Amino acid sequence: MTAPEDSRLLSFFSTPVHPCSYLADRDAVTVFADPRFPKSTELYSVLSRYGFRRSGTHIYRPQCPGCSACIPVRIPVREFVPRRSQRRVRNRNADLTVIERPAEFRQEHFDLYRDYLAARHPGGGMDNPTPQQYTDFLIGDWCHTIFYEFRHHGRLLAVAVADRLDDGLSAVYTFFDPTTARRSLGTHAVLWEMEECRRLGLDWLYLGYWIPGCGKMSYKQEFQPSEYFADGSWTRHAPTG
Repeated sequence: MTAPEDSRLLSFFSTPVHPCSYLADRDAVTVFADPRFPKSTELYSVLSRYGFRRSGTHIYRPQCPGCSACIPVRIPVREFVPRRSQRRVRNRNADLTVIERPAEFRQEHFDLYRDYLAARHPGGGMDNPTPQQYTDFLIGDWCHTIFYEFRHHGRLLAVAVADRLDDGLSAVYTFFDPTTARRSLGTHAVLWEMEECRRLGLDWLYLGYWIPGCGKMSYKQEFQPSEYFADGSWTRHAPTG
């Protein structure tokens, strides 16, 4: 893995210690790339191979004292074979139309995002977001971000936000109509993004961080084979964190 020539000048900073958002009674520290440094898809692609993610305009990675529970995970899309339950999810959503949209604020998307957070994360600090918080989280002015709409006869049911990298798609966030639980739209979005990677000739779907012991992240183990970034390299063996 070769970094872009100008990335040799890139500096990294860390946040102060703060409470972990995922595991109770643990502290967290986040390392992020210098926000003043010019970002690009090429640079982001390289850093993604070392476990970094994007939030808004920032590229970051957890680096917590005495804890390595946040494990980057990616799926080799050409090797993935869906399980029977995943095939059922795919078939259940065969009536959906997917539309690709540029990364920009749309009131319809924001209304769905707000409804999703109110149902899935009540009282957790994420519910009742403002339009500015929404765009600050999902959109970066330097990266190639796509909003994939999943519609049923015109009705918006889900939006999967993904970044296009040199070697794959990075799944940023997916939100969906909380009244459509039977469709398993979160699972369907991951399955669809893998198909999109194959269609585009890309090798990987980057799923972000898997955290053993965190129920909200357990779904990422349902997609196999997966690779995990630990001790400076990718492996097929899931670390324990």
